[in-house]
Amino acid sequence: MSIKTILNYSPNFNSKKRNFKQIKFIIFHYTGMKKESEAINRLTEIQSEVSCHYLVKNNGEIIKMVPDLYVAWHAGISSWKNINSLNNNSIGIEISNSGHEFNYKQFSKKQIKSILILSKFLIKKYKINKKNILGHSDIAPSRKKDPGEKFPWQHFAKQGVGIWHSLSAKLSKKNRMIKVSSLDKKKFFNNIFKIGYAKKSPKNFKNDKYFIFLVRAFQRRFRQELVNGKIDNECLIISENLAKKLN
Repeated sequence: MSIKTILNYSPNFNSKKRNFKQIKFIIFHYTGMKKESEAINRLTEIQSEVSCHYLVKNNGEIIKMVPDLYVAWHAGISSWKNINSLNNNSIGIEISNSGHEFNYKQFSKKQIKSILILSKFLIKKYKINKKNILGHSDIAPSRKKDPGEKFPWQHFAKQGVGIWHSLSAKLSKKNRMIKVSSLDKKKFFNNIFKIGYAKKSPKNFKNDKYFIFLVRAFQRRFRQELVNGKIDNECLIISENLAKKLN
């Protein structure tokens, strides 16, 4: 099986080829620029020093920018579980979307279809565990919001791309905005650290501030209806459910 792509190679990648067994993650991003053409230019110009392996256009077309076996520059300073600098072990997929700074919009149906096809192809080819399908905000919560709360993570999980909790929407919503104790907040953080979110805050970043970003990243991924950076009972039970499923 092969994927239909348009070739528009970026010069921004590491020259040393990697072994296919090093590829363990897929990281989703949005481009976060007003115009799709500007995003394509940025990802392919040498001065920008950023790139990705694939870009999915608004119309669903897939542009291949860096061959899979080369390290593209998409993740930046990042960590998940005990792995830092996820560029080395991942394939980066950029999705054309203006992002939070420029009237963040729903991803198109054609984009969703193409991303699923591409992801399933890569998962099969490189034997990627569905636990390792992540968003940029998961691996860099203090810096990034993408692909954001409008990305259909639950739908993707049903298709075998990524993970989701097994709580009913009714039960989950019933626990929303219910306050939790300090002990429960500690339990929440222990749960999300088990899932993979980084414990250590970035340099020159106070822990309290970092933990708010962590909560928002978790919510953008698993409680998308309300992203407020506050831990409530809904966040707690979702984190417990996921921690049990994944460990």
